[in-house]
Amino acid sequence: MAVAKTELSQELIDELMSKYKKPEDLIGENGLLKQLTKALVERALEAEMVEHLGHAKNEPVTNATGNTRNGKTKKTIKGEFGEIPIEIPRDRDGTFEPQLIPKYKTRWNGFDEKIISLYARGMTVREIQSHLEEMYGTEVSPSLISSVTDAVNEEVKAWQSRPLDAVYPIVYLDCIHVKIRDSGMVRAKAV
Repeated sequence: MAVAKTELSQELIDELMSKYKKPEDLIGENGLLKQLTKALVERALEAEMVEHLGHAKNEPVTNATGNTRNGKTKKTIKGEFGEIPIEIPRDRDGTFEPQLIPKYKTRWNGFDEKIISLYARGMTVREIQSHLEEMYGTEVSPSLISSVTDAVNEEVKAWQSRPLDAVYPIVYLDCIHVKIRDSGMVRAKAV
């Protein structure tokens, strides 16, 4: 099923960018992107709760169990954008399982891949820790980095010790492109 591409209105973009003066206003610690990410994640979680309960906030209970909202839980998620504190809605029966940010998860999808990518480039755990803090403003413990990299260590060792083929064919292609003037016309000729 293809998802339709939604265009943002120019008026909305103008309104969001009205207070933009410098890059920090957009991507800084309290920048527009973080605020927008927080607002969109919390709105999506509220929509998940409406779907789970079968009724919107302050509407009559329509589900057979009588399950209703029961406040919110605070959680800080870490991702490529740094750390963002969010509020996740709860239900009285404790049966709400958010899909966007599953229970007990504090890292946004893709964050582990970023750590593995840095590790694959030969950075040490401490270098990865300082890089993530510098780039995204998020503090990550060395033990977290080690646990993420240890998760792929077996795959790395298996790949490194894989049997190699006896022969690897290599084909070299070379060409010289020469412009030749013939009867006043320029023609290209590959040699």
